[in-house]
Amino acid sequence: MQVEPGAPPILSDVPGSFTWRVLHERHPAIIRQVEAAFPYPPHIRAALGRLRDDAVSGVVEPLPADAHDAADWAPWSAPYLGMSWYDVPFLWAENYFYRRLLDAIDYFRPGPWRGLDPFEPQKAAELDDPALDADLASLARIAELPPDEQLTAAVDAALWGNRADLATRLSDPEAEHRKHATDLVADDSATLHEILAPGTGGTVCLAADNAGRELLPDLALVDVLLHGGRADRVELHLKPLPYFVSDATGRDLLACLHRLAAHEASAPLARRLRAALGDGRLEVAVPGFYCAPLTYAEVPGGLAARFRAAKLTVVKGDLHYRRLVGDRHWPAATPFEAVTEGFPGAVAALRTLKSEVLVGVADADARDAAGEQWRLNGTHGLIQVRR
Repeated sequence: MQVEPGAPPILSDVPGSFTWRVLHERHPAIIRQVEAAFPYPPHIRAALGRLRDDAVSGVVEPLPADAHDAADWAPWSAPYLGMSWYDVPFLWAENYFYRRLLDAIDYFRPGPWRGLDPFEPQKAAELDDPALDADLASLARIAELPPDEQLTAAVDAALWGNRADLATRLSDPEAEHRKHATDLVADDSATLHEILAPGTGGTVCLAADNAGRELLPDLALVDVLLHGGRADRVELHLKPLPYFVSDATGRDLLACLHRLAAHEASAPLARRLRAALGDGRLEVAVPGFYCAPLTYAEVPGGLAARFRAAKLTVVKGDLHYRRLVGDRHWPAATPFEAVTEGFPGAVAALRTLKSEVLVGVADADARDAAGEQWRLNGTHGLIQVRR
């Protein structure tokens, strides 16, 4: 199948659509949650109120001229200044909203609010939940499985750990409790197992998505890769800033290691991961690319070199998937290999479906005709690999 180069970008200009609801309903809900998280002073609360109104009914405006990254954002913003947020590409609008949110809370400015993660209370509450103990016990048991079963279990845990992130739960509180059908609409796990066979070594890059309940199984996957000889090194790629609601940062990694260490069953996993960090087999990277409104087709040279040197890059979650294939109205049967051929190296996507974009699924039209919201509600997932 030939890829259509003119596949239009996904916008948010259809009232009632998923993307429209993100801008019109989810983003205001996120601002309300941020306002409630900390006793922000009046000038920050006013800035959050302006952003809430601006993103719902205003037009795109530039960052303040004194913003540290104003020069970076200027060319990214130039095509959209003065336009409605609903009429610009959804991927760009989402990224810009979170960058503007950090500006509104004085994240980059000298003072008491500098560097404060606005989503930390939600992240901490998730890790403190006693119900998480059962997840930790399950993750700990992966290392006790026969070697040929460990990768399957770790990939399954990492994939489905993305079912309902914090952003989804803010706008859909029932998402976490909805029945989930562990249904893969694309399954290249056999190819994934070939690339990650025991004893093959090499470097694997893992681009994590969310903190907390999702990052914990990602760390179990890292452990399986390193201690099964499936990789000599793992680069764990995290966000350099608290971008989006629950995106994992270096602080979130430390919080997860602490949570693992505090539970008797998972404490050995924490010790192995700490040892891997200490001897360099596990390296943490926080490229600025992950907080830019760009796709992987636009990845800068240094990060591209990392991907090229790895035997495989694994990208987790919806946002990484949209960056990988392009947030466009692709026919769902468009081959995954065709739209990822520009990625500098072998790549695998582990994703729970929570947005509209999709490629490599031949029966998507039939599924769509059935009427269920299977592309959005986190009940379906995929494993797609391009060597």
